Amino acid sequence: MAFQQSSLPQFSPGSDNLYPAEQVRELDRRAIEEHKVPGIALMKRAGQAIFDHIFSVWPETNHLTIFCGVGNNGGDGYIVAGLAAREKIPVMLVEVSADKAKGDAARARQFALELGVQPVLAEKWLKAPEFSQSSLIVDALLGTGFSGKLRSPFAELIHLINQSGFPVVSADIPSGLNANTGHVQDEAVCADSTVTFIGNKLGLHTGQGRAYSGEIEFDGLGVPAEVYSGVEPLAIMLNLVTELSALSPRRADAHKGHNGHLLIIGGDHGYAGAPLMAAEAAVRMGAGLVSVATRVEHISALVSARPEVMTFDAQSAQFAQIMDKASILVVGPGLGTSPWGQRLLQLALNSGKPMVLDADALNLIARGMPKKPALTSASVMTPHPGEAARLLGKKSDEVNQDRIAAITALGARYRATVLLKGSGTLIKGQTALSLCPYGNPGMASGGMGDVLSGIIGGLMAQGLDAEKSARLGSCLHARAADLLAELDGQRGILATDLIDQARALLNGAD
Repeated sequence: MAFQQSSLPQFSPGSDNLYPAEQVRELDRRAIEEHKVPGIALMKRAGQAIFDHIFSVWPETNHLTIFCGVGNNGGDGYIVAGLAAREKIPVMLVEVSADKAKGDAARARQFALELGVQPVLAEKWLKAPEFSQSSLIVDALLGTGFSGKLRSPFAELIHLINQSGFPVVSADIPSGLNANTGHVQDEAVCADSTVTFIGNKLGLHTGQGRAYSGEIEFDGLGVPAEVYSGVEPLAIMLNLVTELSALSPRRADAHKGHNGHLLIIGGDHGYAGAPLMAAEAAVRMGAGLVSVATRVEHISALVSARPEVMTFDAQSAQFAQIMDKASILVVGPGLGTSPWGQRLLQLALNSGKPMVLDADALNLIARGMPKKPALTSASVMTPHPGEAARLLGKKSDEVNQDRIAAITALGARYRATVLLKGSGTLIKGQTALSLCPYGNPGMASGGMGDVLSGIIGGLMAQGLDAEKSARLGSCLHARAADLLAELDGQRGILATDLIDQARALLNGAD
Protein backbone atom coordinates (compact mmCIF):
# COMPACT_ATOMS: atom_id res chain seq x y z
CA MET A 1 0.00 0.00 0.00
CA ALA A 2 1.32 3.44 -0.88
CA PHE A 3 2.11 5.87 1.91
CA GLN A 4 -0.66 8.38 2.50
CA GLN A 5 0.01 12.06 3.21
CA SER A 6 -2.47 14.87 3.72
CA SER A 7 -1.41 18.17 2.18
CA LEU A 8 -3.02 20.09 5.04
CA PRO A 9 -3.72 18.07 8.19
CA GLN A 10 -7.16 18.45 9.72
CA PHE A 11 -7.13 18.44 13.51
CA SER A 12 -9.93 18.53 16.04
CA PRO A 13 -10.10 21.20 18.76
CA GLY A 14 -7.70 20.42 21.57
CA SER A 15 -5.49 18.24 19.43
CA ASP A 16 -2.75 20.86 19.16
CA ASN A 17 -1.15 19.54 22.38
CA LEU A 18 1.25 16.69 21.62
CA TYR A 19 2.20 14.12 24.25
CA PRO A 20 4.61 11.20 24.62
CA ALA A 21 3.18 7.80 25.50
CA GLU A 22 3.88 8.06 29.23
CA GLN A 23 1.92 11.30 29.49
CA VAL A 24 -1.03 9.77 27.64
CA ARG A 25 -1.00 6.87 30.10
CA GLU A 26 -1.14 9.42 32.91
CA LEU A 27 -4.12 11.12 31.26
CA ASP A 28 -5.84 7.73 31.00
CA ARG A 29 -5.12 7.04 34.66
CA ARG A 30 -6.53 10.39 35.75
CA ALA A 31 -9.70 9.88 33.75
CA ILE A 32 -10.27 6.40 35.19
CA GLU A 33 -9.03 6.72 38.78
CA GLU A 34 -9.57 10.37 39.66
CA HIS A 35 -12.60 11.19 37.54
CA LYS A 36 -14.26 7.76 37.77
CA VAL A 37 -14.71 7.21 34.04
CA PRO A 38 -14.75 3.40 33.70
CA GLY A 39 -11.99 2.07 31.48
CA ILE A 40 -14.45 -0.05 29.52
CA ALA A 41 -16.53 3.07 28.86
CA LEU A 42 -13.49 4.80 27.34
CA MET A 43 -12.80 1.69 25.29
CA LYS A 44 -16.34 1.61 23.95
CA ARG A 45 -16.13 5.29 23.06
CA ALA A 46 -12.86 4.63 21.23
CA GLY A 47 -14.34 1.72 19.32
CA GLN A 48 -17.38 3.80 18.40
CA ALA A 49 -15.11 6.63 17.19
CA ILE A 50 -13.22 4.23 14.92
CA PHE A 51 -16.47 2.69 13.66
CA ASP A 52 -17.98 6.12 12.91
CA HIS A 53 -14.78 7.24 11.17
CA ILE A 54 -14.78 4.19 8.91
CA PHE A 55 -18.30 4.77 7.67
CA SER A 56 -17.79 8.49 7.35
CA VAL A 57 -14.76 8.08 5.08
CA TRP A 58 -15.66 4.74 3.44
CA PRO A 59 -19.49 4.63 3.57
CA GLU A 60 -19.72 1.71 1.13
CA THR A 61 -17.71 -0.61 3.40
CA ASN A 62 -19.42 -4.00 3.60
CA HIS A 63 -16.78 -6.14 5.30
CA LEU A 64 -14.21 -5.57 8.04
CA THR A 65 -11.04 -7.52 8.77
CA ILE A 66 -9.91 -6.64 12.28
CA PHE A 67 -6.57 -7.57 13.83
CA CYS A 68 -6.50 -7.50 17.64
CA GLY A 69 -3.57 -7.70 20.01
CA VAL A 70 -3.84 -8.57 23.68
CA GLY A 71 -3.72 -5.08 25.24
CA ASN A 72 -6.12 -2.16 25.37
CA ASN A 73 -5.39 -1.39 21.73
CA GLY A 74 -6.76 -4.82 20.91
CA GLY A 75 -9.75 -4.00 23.11
CA ASP A 76 -10.62 -1.09 20.83
CA GLY A 77 -10.61 -3.53 17.92
CA TYR A 78 -12.91 -5.96 19.70
CA ILE A 79 -15.40 -3.14 20.27
CA VAL A 80 -15.35 -2.25 16.57
CA ALA A 81 -15.98 -5.89 15.73
CA GLY A 82 -18.96 -6.03 18.07
CA LEU A 83 -20.43 -2.81 16.68
CA ALA A 84 -20.07 -4.14 13.14
CA ALA A 85 -21.74 -7.42 14.05
CA ARG A 86 -24.61 -5.53 15.66
CA GLU A 87 -25.10 -3.69 12.36
CA LYS A 88 -25.01 -7.00 10.43
CA ILE A 89 -21.72 -6.11 8.77
CA PRO A 90 -19.57 -9.23 8.18
CA VAL A 91 -16.39 -9.33 10.26
CA MET A 92 -13.23 -11.40 10.13
CA LEU A 93 -11.55 -10.96 13.51
CA VAL A 94 -7.97 -12.20 13.77
CA GLU A 95 -6.71 -12.26 17.36
CA VAL A 96 -3.19 -12.86 18.64
CA SER A 97 -4.43 -14.77 21.68
CA ALA A 98 -7.72 -16.15 22.91
CA ASP A 99 -6.89 -15.90 26.61
CA LYS A 100 -4.19 -13.25 27.20
CA ALA A 101 -6.52 -10.25 27.06
CA LYS A 102 -7.07 -8.95 30.60
CA GLY A 103 -9.26 -6.40 32.33
CA ASP A 104 -11.07 -4.01 30.01
CA ALA A 105 -9.64 -5.70 26.91
CA ALA A 106 -11.13 -9.00 28.07
CA ARG A 107 -14.48 -7.27 28.63
CA ALA A 108 -14.31 -5.83 25.13
CA ARG A 109 -13.61 -9.29 23.73
CA GLN A 110 -16.63 -10.65 25.55
CA PHE A 111 -18.73 -7.82 24.11
CA ALA A 112 -17.74 -8.93 20.60
CA LEU A 113 -18.39 -12.62 21.34
CA GLU A 114 -21.86 -11.88 22.74
CA LEU A 115 -22.74 -10.14 19.48
CA GLY A 116 -21.81 -13.20 17.46
CA VAL A 117 -18.23 -12.44 16.41
CA GLN A 118 -16.19 -15.61 15.96
CA PRO A 119 -12.46 -14.85 16.27
CA VAL A 120 -9.76 -16.84 14.55
CA LEU A 121 -6.32 -17.19 16.09
CA ALA A 122 -3.53 -15.41 14.23
CA GLU A 123 -1.46 -18.61 14.31
CA LYS A 124 -4.17 -20.44 12.39
CA TRP A 125 -4.98 -17.53 10.05
CA LEU A 126 -1.33 -17.13 9.07
CA LYS A 127 -1.27 -20.68 7.71
CA ALA A 128 -3.76 -19.62 5.02
CA PRO A 129 -4.11 -15.83 5.17
CA GLU A 130 -7.17 -14.53 3.39
CA PHE A 131 -8.87 -11.15 3.02
CA SER A 132 -12.36 -10.55 1.72
CA GLN A 133 -12.33 -8.95 -1.73
CA SER A 134 -14.26 -5.96 -0.33
CA SER A 135 -12.62 -5.62 3.05
CA LEU A 136 -11.43 -2.67 5.08
CA ILE A 137 -8.76 -3.46 7.67
CA VAL A 138 -8.71 -2.28 11.26
CA ASP A 139 -5.28 -2.42 12.88
CA ALA A 140 -5.57 -2.88 16.65
CA LEU A 141 -2.46 -4.97 17.23
CA LEU A 142 0.02 -2.79 19.14
CA GLY A 143 -0.46 0.44 21.05
CA THR A 144 1.61 3.29 22.41
CA GLY A 145 3.60 1.05 24.74
CA PHE A 146 5.40 -0.64 21.86
CA SER A 147 9.08 -0.03 21.21
CA GLY A 148 11.96 -2.10 19.89
CA LYS A 149 11.77 -5.05 17.51
CA LEU A 150 8.61 -6.77 16.37
CA ARG A 151 7.96 -10.29 17.62
CA SER A 152 6.01 -13.06 15.95
CA PRO A 153 3.15 -13.08 15.01
CA PHE A 154 3.02 -9.25 14.93
CA ALA A 155 5.75 -8.96 12.31
CA GLU A 156 4.02 -11.38 9.95
CA LEU A 157 0.59 -9.81 10.46
CA ILE A 158 1.85 -6.27 9.88
CA HIS A 159 3.64 -7.33 6.72
CA LEU A 160 0.50 -8.96 5.33
CA ILE A 161 -1.64 -5.94 6.21
CA ASN A 162 0.73 -3.71 4.25
CA GLN A 163 0.72 -6.11 1.31
CA SER A 164 -3.07 -6.46 1.21
CA GLY A 165 -3.87 -3.38 -0.87
CA PHE A 166 -6.97 -2.65 1.23
CA PRO A 167 -7.70 0.58 3.16
CA VAL A 168 -6.36 0.46 6.72
CA VAL A 169 -7.54 2.32 9.82
CA SER A 170 -5.26 2.14 12.85
CA ALA A 171 -6.59 2.33 16.40
CA ASP A 172 -4.72 5.06 18.32
CA ILE A 173 -1.39 4.51 16.52
CA PRO A 174 -0.16 2.37 13.62
CA SER A 175 1.22 -0.86 15.04
CA GLY A 176 5.02 -0.82 15.04
CA LEU A 177 5.37 2.98 15.16
CA ASN A 178 7.12 4.52 18.17
CA ALA A 179 4.59 6.88 19.77
CA ASN A 180 7.29 9.16 21.18
CA THR A 181 9.68 9.54 18.27
CA GLY A 182 7.83 8.61 15.09
CA HIS A 183 10.53 6.04 14.31
CA VAL A 184 9.97 2.61 12.74
CA GLN A 185 12.62 0.07 13.65
CA ASP A 186 11.43 -2.90 11.62
CA GLU A 187 8.08 -2.47 9.91
CA ALA A 188 4.88 -0.69 10.90
CA VAL A 189 1.35 -0.67 9.61
CA CYS A 190 1.01 1.90 6.83
CA ALA A 191 -2.42 3.30 7.62
CA ASP A 192 -4.74 5.37 5.48
CA SER A 193 -6.21 6.83 8.67
CA THR A 194 -5.34 6.81 12.36
CA VAL A 195 -7.96 7.61 14.99
CA THR A 196 -6.08 8.59 18.14
CA PHE A 197 -7.47 9.14 21.61
CA ILE A 198 -7.21 11.18 24.85
CA GLY A 199 -3.83 12.76 24.00
CA ASN A 200 -2.46 13.39 20.52
CA LYS A 201 0.80 11.44 20.17
CA LEU A 202 3.90 13.35 19.09
CA GLY A 203 5.23 10.37 17.14
CA LEU A 204 2.28 10.48 14.75
CA HIS A 205 3.36 13.88 13.46
CA THR A 206 7.13 13.84 13.04
CA GLY A 207 9.73 11.69 11.31
CA GLN A 208 8.31 8.53 9.76
CA GLY A 209 5.10 8.97 11.72
CA ARG A 210 3.59 11.27 9.12
CA ALA A 211 4.06 8.71 6.34
CA TYR A 212 2.68 5.78 8.33
CA SER A 213 -0.27 7.48 10.06
CA GLY A 214 -2.16 8.81 7.03
CA GLU A 215 -5.01 11.15 7.93
CA ILE A 216 -5.09 11.68 11.67
CA GLU A 217 -8.33 12.12 13.58
CA PHE A 218 -8.18 13.02 17.26
CA ASP A 219 -10.97 12.15 19.70
CA GLY A 220 -10.75 13.16 23.34
CA LEU A 221 -13.40 10.54 24.24
CA GLY A 222 -15.27 13.08 26.32
CA VAL A 223 -12.93 13.00 29.30
CA PRO A 224 -13.25 15.98 31.69
CA ALA A 225 -11.07 19.00 30.92
CA GLU A 226 -9.56 18.69 34.40
CA VAL A 227 -7.79 15.51 33.27
CA TYR A 228 -5.32 17.67 31.35
CA SER A 229 -4.67 20.14 34.16
CA GLY A 230 -1.02 20.22 35.18
CA VAL A 231 0.10 17.81 32.46
CA GLU A 232 2.27 19.99 30.24
CA PRO A 233 2.41 18.68 26.67
CA LEU A 234 5.83 17.86 25.32
CA ALA A 235 5.14 19.87 22.15
CA ILE A 236 2.60 22.21 20.59
CA MET A 237 1.17 21.85 17.10
CA LEU A 238 1.59 25.14 15.29
CA ASN A 239 -1.24 26.85 13.45
CA LEU A 240 -0.46 29.36 10.71
CA VAL A 241 -3.34 31.68 11.57
CA THR A 242 -2.24 31.86 15.19
CA GLU A 243 1.41 32.42 14.27
CA LEU A 244 0.49 35.25 11.88
CA SER A 245 -0.89 37.24 14.80
CA ALA A 246 2.69 37.71 16.07
CA LEU A 247 3.41 40.16 13.26
CA SER A 248 1.86 43.57 13.99
CA PRO A 249 0.24 45.69 11.26
CA ARG A 250 2.47 48.39 9.86
CA ARG A 251 2.03 51.97 10.98
CA ALA A 252 0.70 54.40 8.38
CA ASP A 253 3.95 56.37 8.54
CA ALA A 254 6.27 53.34 8.28
CA HIS A 255 9.41 53.55 6.17
CA LYS A 256 12.06 51.00 5.22
CA GLY A 257 14.20 51.85 8.24
CA HIS A 258 11.42 50.59 10.50
CA ASN A 259 11.60 47.11 8.93
CA GLY A 260 15.20 46.18 9.47
CA HIS A 261 18.30 45.63 7.38
CA LEU A 262 19.11 42.00 6.61
CA LEU A 263 22.54 40.97 5.37
CA ILE A 264 22.88 37.58 3.65
CA ILE A 265 26.40 36.16 3.55
CA GLY A 266 27.23 33.36 1.12
CA GLY A 267 27.57 32.36 -2.50
CA ASP A 268 31.01 30.89 -3.07
CA HIS A 269 32.03 29.87 -6.58
CA GLY A 270 29.20 27.90 -8.20
CA TYR A 271 26.63 28.78 -5.55
CA ALA A 272 25.37 32.23 -6.56
CA GLY A 273 21.75 31.07 -6.59
CA ALA A 274 21.60 30.21 -2.89
CA PRO A 275 22.01 33.74 -1.44
CA LEU A 276 19.82 35.12 -4.24
CA MET A 277 16.95 32.81 -3.25
CA ALA A 278 17.36 33.75 0.42
CA ALA A 279 17.45 37.45 -0.49
CA GLU A 280 14.34 37.31 -2.64
CA ALA A 281 12.46 35.45 0.10
CA ALA A 282 13.49 38.07 2.66
CA VAL A 283 12.42 40.95 0.41
CA ARG A 284 9.03 39.33 -0.15
CA MET A 285 8.57 38.86 3.58
CA GLY A 286 8.82 42.63 3.99
CA ALA A 287 12.35 43.27 5.25
CA GLY A 288 13.09 46.97 4.81
CA LEU A 289 16.56 46.53 3.31
CA VAL A 290 18.25 43.37 2.10
CA SER A 291 21.93 43.14 1.20
CA VAL A 292 24.02 40.23 -0.07
CA ALA A 293 27.75 39.85 0.53
CA THR A 294 29.13 37.36 -1.98
CA ARG A 295 31.85 36.69 -4.53
CA VAL A 296 32.48 39.68 -6.76
CA GLU A 297 31.93 37.47 -9.82
CA HIS A 298 28.28 36.99 -8.83
CA ILE A 299 27.31 40.62 -8.33
CA SER A 300 26.15 41.45 -11.86
CA ALA A 301 23.97 38.34 -12.06
CA LEU A 302 22.35 39.03 -8.68
CA VAL A 303 21.68 42.67 -9.51
CA SER A 304 20.13 41.66 -12.81
CA ALA A 305 17.91 39.04 -11.19
CA ARG A 306 16.79 41.13 -8.22
CA PRO A 307 17.70 44.84 -8.43
CA GLU A 308 15.95 45.61 -5.12
CA VAL A 309 18.74 43.76 -3.30
CA MET A 310 22.01 45.54 -2.58
CA THR A 311 25.00 43.35 -3.48
CA PHE A 312 28.60 43.68 -2.29
CA ASP A 313 31.95 41.99 -2.66
CA ALA A 314 32.47 40.05 0.56
CA GLN A 315 36.23 40.63 0.31
CA SER A 316 36.00 44.41 -0.04
CA ALA A 317 36.38 47.05 2.66
CA GLN A 318 32.64 47.70 2.34
CA PHE A 319 31.80 44.33 3.88
CA ALA A 320 32.64 45.39 7.43
CA GLN A 321 30.62 48.60 7.02
CA ILE A 322 27.56 46.80 5.68
CA MET A 323 27.71 44.18 8.43
CA ASP A 324 27.91 46.94 11.01
CA LYS A 325 24.76 48.57 9.58
CA ALA A 326 22.79 45.33 9.33
CA SER A 327 20.36 44.42 12.11
CA ILE A 328 20.13 40.69 11.26
CA LEU A 329 22.45 38.31 9.40
CA VAL A 330 21.73 35.17 7.40
CA VAL A 331 24.92 33.13 7.09
CA GLY A 332 25.35 29.95 5.10
CA PRO A 333 23.47 29.85 1.77
CA GLY A 334 26.11 28.72 -0.72
CA LEU A 335 28.85 29.69 1.73
CA GLY A 336 31.04 26.67 1.03
CA THR A 337 33.69 25.40 3.39
CA SER A 338 36.80 26.95 1.83
CA PRO A 339 38.93 29.52 3.69
CA TRP A 340 36.75 32.21 2.06
CA GLY A 341 33.65 30.86 3.77
CA GLN A 342 35.46 30.19 7.03
CA ARG A 343 36.62 33.81 7.22
CA LEU A 344 33.13 35.20 6.56
CA LEU A 345 31.55 32.94 9.17
CA GLN A 346 34.11 33.98 11.76
CA LEU A 347 33.52 37.68 11.04
CA ALA A 348 29.75 37.19 11.30
CA LEU A 349 30.04 35.36 14.61
CA ASN A 350 32.40 38.03 15.94
CA SER A 351 29.76 40.69 15.19
CA GLY A 352 27.50 39.47 18.00
CA LYS A 353 24.43 40.18 15.87
CA PRO A 354 21.35 37.95 15.82
CA MET A 355 21.56 35.64 12.84
CA VAL A 356 20.16 32.69 10.96
CA LEU A 357 22.75 29.94 10.45
CA ASP A 358 22.14 27.42 7.69
CA ALA A 359 23.89 25.02 5.31
CA ASP A 360 27.68 25.38 5.25
CA ALA A 361 27.70 27.73 8.23
CA LEU A 362 26.45 24.74 10.22
CA ASN A 363 28.91 22.38 8.56
CA LEU A 364 31.82 24.66 9.46
CA ILE A 365 30.64 24.93 13.05
CA ALA A 366 30.38 21.12 13.15
CA ARG A 367 34.03 20.96 12.04
CA GLY A 368 35.01 23.16 14.96
CA MET A 369 35.39 26.45 13.08
CA PRO A 370 35.13 28.34 15.36
CA LYS A 371 35.52 26.00 18.31
CA LYS A 372 33.01 27.71 20.58
CA PRO A 373 30.54 29.87 18.65
CA ALA A 374 29.00 32.37 21.04
CA LEU A 375 25.34 31.91 20.11
CA THR A 376 22.21 32.75 22.06
CA SER A 377 18.50 32.13 21.68
CA ALA A 378 18.39 35.36 19.63
CA SER A 379 19.88 33.39 16.72
CA VAL A 380 18.38 30.50 14.74
CA MET A 381 20.07 27.34 13.52
CA THR A 382 18.19 25.49 10.75
CA PRO A 383 19.81 22.05 10.26
CA HIS A 384 18.43 19.18 8.28
CA PRO A 385 19.05 15.75 9.87
CA GLY A 386 22.44 15.34 8.20
CA GLU A 387 23.67 18.71 9.44
CA ALA A 388 22.20 18.03 12.87
CA ALA A 389 24.10 14.75 13.00
CA ARG A 390 27.38 16.48 12.16
CA LEU A 391 26.76 19.15 14.82
CA LEU A 392 26.16 16.43 17.42
CA GLY A 393 28.91 14.08 16.28
CA LYS A 394 26.35 11.40 15.39
CA LYS A 395 25.03 9.63 12.32
CA SER A 396 21.95 10.82 10.43
CA ASP A 397 20.13 7.61 11.32
CA GLU A 398 20.59 8.37 15.01
CA VAL A 399 19.02 11.81 14.56
CA ASN A 400 16.09 10.39 12.62
CA GLN A 401 15.49 7.70 15.24
CA ASP A 402 14.82 10.35 17.88
CA ARG A 403 14.34 13.83 16.47
CA ILE A 404 13.12 15.15 19.82
CA ALA A 405 16.32 14.08 21.58
CA ALA A 406 18.39 15.56 18.75
CA ILE A 407 16.79 19.00 18.82
CA THR A 408 16.96 19.09 22.61
CA ALA A 409 20.67 18.27 22.52
CA LEU A 410 21.32 20.91 19.84
CA GLY A 411 19.56 23.58 21.87
CA ALA A 412 21.53 22.68 24.97
CA ARG A 413 24.87 22.57 23.15
CA TYR A 414 24.57 25.75 21.07
CA ARG A 415 22.04 27.77 23.10
CA ALA A 416 20.40 29.00 19.89
CA THR A 417 16.82 28.60 18.74
CA VAL A 418 16.90 25.40 16.66
CA LEU A 419 14.69 24.44 13.74
CA LEU A 420 15.17 20.79 12.81
CA LYS A 421 13.95 20.35 9.25
CA GLY A 422 12.24 17.27 7.90
CA SER A 423 8.82 15.68 7.98
CA GLY A 424 7.15 17.27 10.98
CA THR A 425 9.65 20.14 11.38
CA LEU A 426 10.49 20.82 15.03
CA ILE A 427 11.35 24.18 16.62
CA LYS A 428 12.96 24.57 20.04
CA GLY A 429 13.55 27.98 21.58
CA GLN A 430 12.93 29.29 25.07
CA THR A 431 9.33 28.08 25.24
CA ALA A 432 7.77 24.69 24.55
CA LEU A 433 8.90 22.49 21.70
CA SER A 434 6.68 23.16 18.68
CA LEU A 435 5.91 21.26 15.51
CA CYS A 436 4.96 22.49 12.05
CA PRO A 437 2.16 20.26 10.69
CA TYR A 438 2.39 21.49 7.11
CA GLY A 439 4.60 20.42 4.21
CA ASN A 440 4.78 17.62 1.67
CA PRO A 441 7.33 15.46 -0.18
CA GLY A 442 7.38 17.93 -3.07
CA MET A 443 9.68 20.04 -0.90
CA ALA A 444 12.48 17.52 -1.39
CA SER A 445 14.33 19.66 -3.93
CA GLY A 446 17.30 22.00 -3.98
CA GLY A 447 17.09 25.51 -2.57
CA MET A 448 14.25 24.93 -0.11
CA GLY A 449 16.52 25.62 2.86
CA ASP A 450 17.83 28.84 1.30
CA VAL A 451 14.30 30.15 0.88
CA LEU A 452 13.43 29.16 4.45
CA SER A 453 16.47 30.96 5.88
CA GLY A 454 15.52 34.07 3.92
CA ILE A 455 11.94 33.91 5.17
CA ILE A 456 13.06 33.60 8.80
CA GLY A 457 15.68 36.33 8.41
CA GLY A 458 13.14 38.65 6.79
CA LEU A 459 10.76 38.17 9.72
CA MET A 460 13.52 38.75 12.27
CA ALA A 461 14.48 41.97 10.48
CA GLN A 462 10.95 43.25 11.11
CA GLY A 463 11.25 42.78 14.85
CA LEU A 464 10.00 39.26 15.54
CA ASP A 465 12.19 37.36 17.96
CA ALA A 466 14.08 34.29 16.80
CA GLU A 467 11.63 31.69 18.04
CA LYS A 468 8.52 33.45 16.68
CA SER A 469 10.29 33.97 13.36
CA ALA A 470 11.23 30.30 13.16
CA ARG A 471 7.70 29.22 14.02
CA LEU A 472 5.95 31.56 11.61
CA GLY A 473 8.61 31.08 8.93
CA SER A 474 8.33 27.30 8.98
CA CYS A 475 4.53 27.51 8.68
CA LEU A 476 4.62 30.01 5.81
CA HIS A 477 7.25 27.97 3.97
CA ALA A 478 5.54 24.59 4.35
CA ARG A 479 1.98 25.82 3.84
CA ALA A 480 3.07 27.59 0.65
CA ALA A 481 4.37 24.24 -0.60
CA ASP A 482 1.05 22.60 0.26
CA LEU A 483 -0.88 25.18 -1.75
CA LEU A 484 1.38 24.56 -4.74
CA ALA A 485 0.94 20.80 -4.39
CA GLU A 486 -2.83 21.19 -4.25
CA LEU A 487 -2.72 23.30 -7.41
CA ASP A 488 -0.38 21.32 -9.66
CA GLY A 489 0.86 18.28 -7.73
CA GLN A 490 3.96 17.60 -5.67
CA ARG A 491 6.48 16.81 -8.38
CA GLY A 492 8.48 19.66 -9.83
CA ILE A 493 7.90 22.29 -7.12
CA LEU A 494 10.80 24.77 -7.20
CA ALA A 495 12.06 26.50 -4.09
CA THR A 496 11.44 29.91 -5.67
CA ASP A 497 7.82 28.90 -6.41
CA LEU A 498 7.17 29.13 -2.67
CA ILE A 499 8.12 32.79 -2.34
CA ASP A 500 5.03 34.43 -3.85
CA GLN A 501 2.74 31.93 -2.11
CA ALA A 502 4.40 32.64 1.22
CA ARG A 503 4.00 36.38 0.68
CA ALA A 504 0.28 35.94 -0.03
CA LEU A 505 -0.10 33.89 3.15
CA LEU A 506 1.79 36.50 5.15
CA ASN A 507 -0.74 39.08 3.96
CA GLY A 508 -3.74 36.98 4.92
CA ALA A 509 -4.51 34.98 1.79
CA ASP A 510 -5.14 31.23 1.89
